[in-house]
Amino acid sequence: MSTGHNAPPPPTGEAANVVGRMSAVDRFLPLWIGLAMAAGLVLGRLIPGRGGALNSVAIHGTSLPIALGLLLMMYPVLAKVRYREVGRITADRRMMASSLILNWVVGPAVMFALAWLLLPDLPAYRTGVILVGLARCIAMVLIWTDLACGDREMAAVLVALNAVFQVVVYAALGVFYLNILPGWLGLPTQSLHVSFAAIAVTVVVFLGIPLVAGFLTRTLGERARGQEWYESRLLPRISPIALYGLLFTVVVLFALQGKTITSQPLDVVRIALPLLAYFAVMWFGGFTIARRLHLPYARTASLAFSAASNDFELAIAVAIGVFGVTSGQALAGVVGPLIEVPVLVALVFVALWLRRRLTWPEQDYDDQPAHARRPAVTSQPPQGVLMTERPEVLFVCVHNAGRSQMAAALLDHYAAGRVVVRSAGSAPADTINPAVAEVMAEIGLDL
Repeated sequence: MSTGHNAPPPPTGEAANVVGRMSAVDRFLPLWIGLAMAAGLVLGRLIPGRGGALNSVAIHGTSLPIALGLLLMMYPVLAKVRYREVGRITADRRMMASSLILNWVVGPAVMFALAWLLLPDLPAYRTGVILVGLARCIAMVLIWTDLACGDREMAAVLVALNAVFQVVVYAALGVFYLNILPGWLGLPTQSLHVSFAAIAVTVVVFLGIPLVAGFLTRTLGERARGQEWYESRLLPRISPIALYGLLFTVVVLFALQGKTITSQPLDVVRIALPLLAYFAVMWFGGFTIARRLHLPYARTASLAFSAASNDFELAIAVAIGVFGVTSGQALAGVVGPLIEVPVLVALVFVALWLRRRLTWPEQDYDDQPAHARRPAVTSQPPQGVLMTERPEVLFVCVHNAGRSQMAAALLDHYAAGRVVVRSAGSAPADTINPAVAEVMAEIGLDL
């Protein structure tokens, strides 16, 4: 994979040691996931009647315990989003277009091809796998992005965009890939009857509730105690809820299907093959496209995980509603998250490794988590930074560069990363002019 940039190498030492700066809980995430899977399988085999009990109450076809786990998992991540920064994400049309094409053109086509290539003799499993490929992620992608130190504001925007497209085009894509396209190719067809209202309910429940909760938590928290208190005191307290929700969801998923998985291991392996290939193709494809677009690491990670993740709760709900809870289509839908969770956990660590190994643009985003970014306004051009493909503007004034710093801060804010902005003065200081910081703070720009 080409690095594609002439930026200086990423900083060494503590700043580059991403894994070292992760908490002990996050650092051993694969272990916790593995233990949760094992616990679910044991519960599924040992506790009689666990399936009926766990499925006795459902939210739009999804078991209530799984639904609660998903809501708990998503709420803290959405509470971390800086909603005031969403505008700078939507301004990047190349990135938005790339995400839409990856999610709604490339993704379904790749899954269709893999399903027919690897499951030609298993029509029920093939249909279930295709349904998984059509359902773009509106939930767990937020967890993967956050763990990989990606741009959570971008992830939230892409999730909202996918939610809208989910309601509008999921049923139509299902008819196309199960009935129309196979007919054109001379392959067996499969009818699909799914209402737009049913899909809309799923989106509202699994995205709308935690999104509103996260937005209100940040808005009311910052209004009551300020942004510094909210991000330094409150967020660290609610953040672990996401991991607890993830582990709880994994335990319940494996408990519900534990007997099926252990009694039909070869079928599970057959279903897993196209899913494994799909996650790898979409993640590395999204990562490569982001590199070609010269996106910084945070946005690259967000785009890659958005492309590779799927909305398994919708796929499972559709498979159960159309084909029945004991159908092969439903089993394929359930195997989806069982494969996705460990694979994307592994890809989180791949992303963090690539973050340290590759060079990244530094003008828009330095090599740190999304919530730690600040506008790139300096007293003089950073040593070693070479020209980029974007326009570059240098503001110069006398003394401590106060007026040039203000001009640079405003341009950097409104250009939303499309312009490389620098400032300089005849007698620059080592820090930003305090008067400039005060004036910018009055209009909402934090230097």
